[in-house]
Amino acid sequence: MTAPVTVVVATRDRRDDLARSLPRHEGPVILLDNGSADDTAASVRRRFPHVEVVELGRNLGAPARNTGVRLAATPYVAFADDDSWWAPGALERAADVLDAHPRLGLLAGRVLVGPQQRPDPVCSRMAASPLGTEPDLPGPSVLGFLACGAVVRREAYLAAGGFDDVVFFFGEEERLALDMAAAGWGLAYVEDVVAHHHPSPARSPRARRALAARNRVLTAVMRRPWPVVARTVLAAARDGRDGRAGLRAAVPRLPRALTGRRLLPPAVEAARRALDAAAHAPAPVTGTPPS
Repeated sequence: MTAPVTVVVATRDRRDDLARSLPRHEGPVILLDNGSADDTAASVRRRFPHVEVVELGRNLGAPARNTGVRLAATPYVAFADDDSWWAPGALERAADVLDAHPRLGLLAGRVLVGPQQRPDPVCSRMAASPLGTEPDLPGPSVLGFLACGAVVRREAYLAAGGFDDVVFFFGEEERLALDMAAAGWGLAYVEDVVAHHHPSPARSPRARRALAARNRVLTAVMRRPWPVVARTVLAAARDGRDGRAGLRAAVPRLPRALTGRRLLPPAVEAARRALDAAAHAPAPVTGTPPS
């Protein structure tokens, strides 16, 4: 039986990665091509005729997924990157969980990385979320997720506006998670819904660190109190050359971030602060202390 889940994949110039990942998807697949120059769209149509290909003509970043969610004819949508896929049966399990928990707007699954299938470090943090498990949710509450390991309730995602073009790409998940929680939807980590991620080697660690710094600042500007914004800016400034590059890159996007600024409800802000505090808590001491 096919699960009522559509897989939405956004891609740009990753034709070879798609050749490995697309055959592994179960159920309907919508591919959003962000202006690829490597013949991605034609190649996918030729090799995978069951995949619905949408050529966007330019790079829309993470918000390209919004088009896929709007086109999906199923109540649930699973995201995948061009170098990731869902484990066999994972989407059927996700649909069952979402059916059983009507307030659940987003299910964050466990992401296994590379051939060694190492759990992504984010998964252990979600499993140990200080927010606990609410009675009507299937696992620990979260206010962040990995896009390639997320299954969303379509109506909840669209009501929250989907991904935004201020953040654009990398770290785009936080603002969406905050807005879904602000609207009353639950977000939970469910360990037995599994995705596989084999990251493409075509990545620049330094560029991604700068992007992360830029987008943390922009997300804070859009949703957090000004003292939190100030601390976020200061942390980026102290984070070496990459952090400062991220701050410079944030400046041209600040007018749009300020236009969309809307503070979180107090309960969601308190939950986000609890996560901030947990992230900066000292690691527990292990082993036997010296006598």
